[in-house]
Amino acid sequence: MNLKVLGSTKVGYELPVEEAIKFSGMEAGMCYMPDNLETLLSENEEKTIKRAKMTMGSGHHSVFDHPKYNFALEEIPKILAIILNNEKVYDTSEKSARYTKMKPSKEEETLYEKWIELYSKEIEKVYPKVKEDGKTNEEIEKANKARNTAIRKKAQENARYLISVFTPATTMGHTIDLRQFSYILHWMDDFVETAENTEFNKMLKPVLTDFTKMCEKYKIEEVNTNVKKRKLSLFATEERQEEWGENYCTTYVATFSEFAQAQRHRTISYEISFLPEPQFFVPPIIKGTNLEQEWIKDISSLAHRFPQGMLIKINERGTVENFVLKCYERLCGEAQLEIAMQTYDTLQKYLENTKGVKPRVYNYLKDYAKGARCTFAGFKCSKPCIWGAKNALDRVF
Repeated sequence: MNLKVLGSTKVGYELPVEEAIKFSGMEAGMCYMPDNLETLLSENEEKTIKRAKMTMGSGHHSVFDHPKYNFALEEIPKILAIILNNEKVYDTSEKSARYTKMKPSKEEETLYEKWIELYSKEIEKVYPKVKEDGKTNEEIEKANKARNTAIRKKAQENARYLISVFTPATTMGHTIDLRQFSYILHWMDDFVETAENTEFNKMLKPVLTDFTKMCEKYKIEEVNTNVKKRKLSLFATEERQEEWGENYCTTYVATFSEFAQAQRHRTISYEISFLPEPQFFVPPIIKGTNLEQEWIKDISSLAHRFPQGMLIKINERGTVENFVLKCYERLCGEAQLEIAMQTYDTLQKYLENTKGVKPRVYNYLKDYAKGARCTFAGFKCSKPCIWGAKNALDRVF
């Protein structure tokens, strides 16, 4: 047994596309290698490129998965990040609107700043106070500073529902292979050309057009999925029936923000569609208070911009085991509240629909239905939590 490094990420270096194609041709040679690796690596360059071109034409594009590109995408709209992240073959590190203050458009800025202040005041009322017993003045001051920071971050998390999915406020690192990126660029072209001109799509198409023009050199004409009839996976093309068993399929209503959290579970398939009329999420911290109607009024004024707090239909499909993995991530006091609530609701629905009819699935799931993940057998949390198992899923922020 032996290991050789054929290539690796180098900061500041951009692999020319021609070299990426050549590298793929070399990888293709491994499939039918009559000799050893050294012979393949030292073969004539023209032979390698010819093999790569032949592989392109045959439709066997998997060898073009080997070259990877580490992109830094700055000031992109959230919807572009959502589209890229829904295609599963990627690694991403995205600026968090939960933990960092965003820079919204002028149209959104006043309302965003207004609601950071309002949410801060509401959260401060119910956020656990610092216990001063036995602490020095320095320790108390440090704890109160940490508390104020946490309150502010939670306020930002709720206020970011106002920011449009089309506002260029997101920055992310995105690592993707040459084949997948070429495919996505072709799918974007197809969407621009064939998708219905809804109000949403009228705003989306220029975003995709600008992006594909910027990335033109990575869009290889022969490396596309025309023969496989694949398209962008984000947008649902039909209504799906609910199913509950070893595999499951369910549709629910949630926000763009929750969807962006959910799609990180790449073993689960997600797609979206739109409600007939605009509806919006009301954060539990203000639900039923005199601020609820003010929130609805403010976020509704941005409906034409498709704010992240707009409700959409989300279809979710996967296996029971991968749903449990989602529970391990999302049934937690530190998870985004909306997705924690929705994951628990889906778990309850899963149990209701398998009890008495799918005993293996039901018995497997019920061990995870006692509450937050810190109640799961064998799970040990390494991070301090203000909620604990009892209150992690009953919180309002």
